[in-house]
Amino acid sequence: MKSKPPSHKWTFRARFRRHAFGWRSQPAIKRVREAVSEIKKIARKDPLLGAEGAVLFLEKLSPALEHVDSSSGAIGTAVNKAIDALVPVIVRAPAEDDLREKWLDRLWDAFEEDDMPYIETLADFWGDLCVSPQRASQWADQLMPPVRISWGGDPELRGYFKGTPACLSALLKAGREEEILSLLDLAPYKSWDNREWGVKALMSMGKKAEALRYAEDSCGLNDSPVAVARACEEILLSSGMAEEAYNRYAIEANQKTTYLATFRAIARKYPQKEASRILGDLVSSTPGAEGKWFAAAKSAGLYEEAIALANRSPCDPRTLSRASRDMAETEPIFSMEAGLAALKWLVEGYGYDITGMDVWKAYDYAMKAAEKAGDRDKAFDRVREMVAGEVFGERFVTKILGRELGVRPK
Repeated sequence: MKSKPPSHKWTFRARFRRHAFGWRSQPAIKRVREAVSEIKKIARKDPLLGAEGAVLFLEKLSPALEHVDSSSGAIGTAVNKAIDALVPVIVRAPAEDDLREKWLDRLWDAFEEDDMPYIETLADFWGDLCVSPQRASQWADQLMPPVRISWGGDPELRGYFKGTPACLSALLKAGREEEILSLLDLAPYKSWDNREWGVKALMSMGKKAEALRYAEDSCGLNDSPVAVARACEEILLSSGMAEEAYNRYAIEANQKTTYLATFRAIARKYPQKEASRILGDLVSSTPGAEGKWFAAAKSAGLYEEAIALANRSPCDPRTLSRASRDMAETEPIFSMEAGLAALKWLVEGYGYDITGMDVWKAYDYAMKAAEKAGDRDKAFDRVREMVAGEVFGERFVTKILGRELGVRPK
């Protein structure tokens, strides 16, 4: 195996000088993605050179991003994704021991100097970066004393040690699970960031029931219950207890940024569950927000349920209009009802930055679908009745459709 990677002129190197970026995050995010792509492309041809590039990039990352506005979380997300992508590049490289030790030392120096911080999640992968259990054990021995001091009884010495997750990760890689649990017993308070390693240790030891109890008892004051729920769900699923995992944790563990994404995440994880059952359970979990699940019901082909949900509580009129437009040919009755529901909520004043064009689209889609379904007259009468009863604000919908429907604005 090679002990030294060949020299290479990296494009990202010049772009990631100290303080290379101003406060805007988007240019920095673009450069981070470009750098990752460059490194991965080289790694496919020369794994050792790719790993050297990954280490160099992680060294230069935080100093370059120091002035970037991180308040939105976008740059932090981009960096975390970069770390997730580059750690395997470093781990898989055919490096000899002396070179891998140098990489670890360089990464540790970068980690310690990461004041913002940007590369703090690197500590979670420290055991993997060590590659061998022996090397991981050596690092664990170096890191345990400061962890013990930070969790010790002396108030003058007790405090935060940023290398704690690296120590726990190294112990796990080294197969020293009992020491992880003993060390965690010293922690002055419960924190999922730390106790997650206890769950991993118990799972590694094959003690799944104990791991579940440990996880359930691990949610600290400022911890997200979602992370704990995900761990508990994973334990039960790995034990073949899918029904219990679903009943106890599925909804909380699979919360995504949209209602549709949440539904799809659960449906993928529990293919044995009928879509209607999942949808019903999700709807029950959000009383008063039934309309938010319209898109999920539509995506599952539960068209009757989707329309019922769209009429139970406010639903975005534009979402309903798009559904009406898209389904006119294949599901004309659904399309008509979606368009009518859009008009219902427009009449009641819902929707953000609604324009006259939005109103006309909802009406047009509904009428075209109604004609295809052979129900145009009844649909027209329903729209006319809705609009005639409009009382919200300045009766915006009436002003737009009044002449078409024969309804006079008051």
